[in-house]
Amino acid sequence: MQSETSMPIGELARRTGVNPVTLRAWERRYGLLKPQRTAKGHRLYGRDQVERVQAILAWLERGASVGQVRELLDKPPGAAPQGDWQTRQQQLIEAIANLSQRSLDQQLNQAMALYPAVTLCEKLLLPLLDSLAQRWCNYFNARLEQVFFHTWLRSKLGARVYHDNQSLHGPAVLLAQDSEHAFDPSFWLSAWLLSSSGIPVEVLEYPVSGVELQRAVTALQPRALLLHLGPRIEGRALLRTLQGIAGTKLLGGATISLHQAQLQAFGLPELFLFDTPQAALRTLQGSDRPPVE
Repeated sequence: MQSETSMPIGELARRTGVNPVTLRAWERRYGLLKPQRTAKGHRLYGRDQVERVQAILAWLERGASVGQVRELLDKPPGAAPQGDWQTRQQQLIEAIANLSQRSLDQQLNQAMALYPAVTLCEKLLLPLLDSLAQRWCNYFNARLEQVFFHTWLRSKLGARVYHDNQSLHGPAVLLAQDSEHAFDPSFWLSAWLLSSSGIPVEVLEYPVSGVELQRAVTALQPRALLLHLGPRIEGRALLRTLQGIAGTKLLGGATISLHQAQLQAFGLPELFLFDTPQAALRTLQGSDRPPVE
């Protein structure tokens, strides 16, 4: 019989933000978790296992690899350990240079099974994008690599978002673009972080007019609008659009520092700014970030 303090894996995933696939991988491959079992073999987790998952996440945030965590859990906090993120990043860059979709799939699938999406985004994918941007500045084969990688990444994250959305319910977050850039990796990273954290999303991948965006909000009734900005904005037109949209509005992306003062001057209620996909997720999860004033 299930005790009052034990919970199934789905509840543990909800409380910690770590999906069941990753929780099972931590148990089977690394012995990090030790659930009890029901008579039918179902996993049950006590409060100590919730604390265990939180401790694992704390070490991952400090840069440890999953393989290091078991040894570190019983040690007092000290200097941040050297994880394997640099090695993983270099392996991904080599796969991109070789135009090897199979290698990219294998490596990212393995990482997705072992790490929460937020950790992967912060420790691996965003640093990878920075490294690639530097690589492509002066590399003769830059355009081919960029097209190959962006096509693969769009397909990969889009498929993950679609799969996540099938099991999610309730009002979605509407993601939209206010940029003419052909592809914005952080846009799809935001969509993936939200859906992998249990927040359904609706995606408008290409820019639409202010009136069309207002119409989409009216039709979809999202819990929030998340609008990615490009390097240039039309301030007056954007203000008119936002004034016609009620509810929570998140504006940002990598270029948010270029627009921060102008957006703050809008003085709109329920308006938040973000610079990274993780910041957008924290805001939607009810972090302590105040609205823009």
